[in-house]
Amino acid sequence: RSHLLCPSVVEQCICNRIQADEMVLEWVAYSTTKNGLKLTMDALEQFEHEVTGTCSYFKEIKTCLFSSCDSLAGSVVSVSHLCALRRLFVCLQGSQKRALTTPEHPQSKRSAAILASPGLLLSPASFSPSATPSQKYGQRGGKGEVVVTFGAVQGTRWAGRKALGAGVRLELLEGSEDSLSSSYKYMFQRLRDVRNVLTEKIEELGEGLKTHFNIEEFSPVSLPAQDSITVLGQVCCDSNGKLNAQSVLLEAGPEQGGQQVPVDLSELKEYSLFPGQVVVMEGMNTTGRKLMASKLHEGVPLPFYKPTNVLVACGPYTPSDSLTFDPLLDLISVIVRDRPDVCLLVRSPTFEAIFSRCVESIVDGTKSVGCRLVFVPSQRDINHHFIYPQPPFTLPNLNKDQAQRVTLVPDPCTLLVDGVTFGLTSTDILFHMGAEEISCGTGSDRFSRILKHMLTQRSYYPLYPPVEEVNMDYEKYQSFGQMPLTPDVLIIPSELRYFVKDVIGCVCVNPGRLTKGQVGGTYGRLLIQRSAAPDDGKRVSPCLAAQVVKI
Repeated sequence: RSHLLCPSVVEQCICNRIQADEMVLEWVAYSTTKNGLKLTMDALEQFEHEVTGTCSYFKEIKTCLFSSCDSLAGSVVSVSHLCALRRLFVCLQGSQKRALTTPEHPQSKRSAAILASPGLLLSPASFSPSATPSQKYGQRGGKGEVVVTFGAVQGTRWAGRKALGAGVRLELLEGSEDSLSSSYKYMFQRLRDVRNVLTEKIEELGEGLKTHFNIEEFSPVSLPAQDSITVLGQVCCDSNGKLNAQSVLLEAGPEQGGQQVPVDLSELKEYSLFPGQVVVMEGMNTTGRKLMASKLHEGVPLPFYKPTNVLVACGPYTPSDSLTFDPLLDLISVIVRDRPDVCLLVRSPTFEAIFSRCVESIVDGTKSVGCRLVFVPSQRDINHHFIYPQPPFTLPNLNKDQAQRVTLVPDPCTLLVDGVTFGLTSTDILFHMGAEEISCGTGSDRFSRILKHMLTQRSYYPLYPPVEEVNMDYEKYQSFGQMPLTPDVLIIPSELRYFVKDVIGCVCVNPGRLTKGQVGGTYGRLLIQRSAAPDDGKRVSPCLAAQVVKI
């Protein structure tokens, strides 16, 4: 059977996606552990079962892990990745020489105390009796330390109203009829529909730019002209690579010819561009083949739309080295202590069954506070639709009293909290745009530039094309992914460093993640109050103070 060895080895390399040199090294290592095992068909079959198959499964698993500090439990895992995990475990069980046993761990006193509490169903022991608390999270320093401050916080009392449910008005800005309130069919959109959405975006933003800058008309981008022209279009890249100063194209809408033209940015003293951005450029295009840009108009924000204490937290809610929910329990303790009026909780804790128990625990654990709870989904949620815009969660098991305190919203959404508008999105647009944006002479505050782009492009996700991990439905994006107005407060959780910034009158908050790998993270809190307009007519921000605090 030796004549069958070569084809079998080649087949293993192809099926398991292993290079020839890797295959040789794996076989040498395997045969050495077997006292110089000779290469036969039987040995090759055993080798595939114990070694090469396992290697390929490890490669599949690596593709479902994020390069960030999130654990696998907090990452987006597709069906194929879950299948890869299952095949790996089966393979490892088949080649195991001795039975695996779960080590015994003493239950922490804290978990036992919480489990005994009738008001709180969530505890590590309720999910896994042998769950080991994270040592690094438990030994973290700076608990409750304020790391970012905004506004006049001197003497500020971070507590909500004393009476339970003291008339806090919380609703979706555009009402339930015009908001994304249920799931929908996706993954069959036509390219023509995508093109129509992008075209309407260019035309709508173009009208705003034309009015603001008193522009008479836009010229076709590819029409040769000896005089300076003003053109409208969408920034894009000349290839599938990352945008840079030499690869910028301007794509016009159908009314301006629908053509693409390369752009020379050398005459611009400062600029900040990203793919999908709608801009107006002035310059020369003598040949019709390249636009020498001399002036750039990047966009105009929408107009703006009353003390309330708002808490904002974003998952993951477990450390990466443990299945315990200690960070979530600490967050519930903070809510009970500070008694905020509204809690915005972004990203679900875990799988569907555990998610329902977590929500029930949060609702019951904060019952004495009476605060309004807002749950925002994320594309990293394993238990929810992997689509953007994302419909809200469904919680059919909540009773009438619980449902009165819980608000389920889509991603993204615009909320109205006591007359103050909140813009919310759980998608990490800061990280995505930060990797694609190019700039020159605009200063070093990248966060402020990106946030300004979002507000002036009037979109919760203005990047086009989106990153591969964002599954965009453009028809729903046109209806539910745009900003109806400039929000008073914009909540944009990100893997990037936490901050609170005032960007063209909008207070933008990145509360960070509740956990960062094995250690504790941060959450945000805001004090808002809608005040009457001053006599001079100038707008006053309703955000009196804001902080980012370590859990």
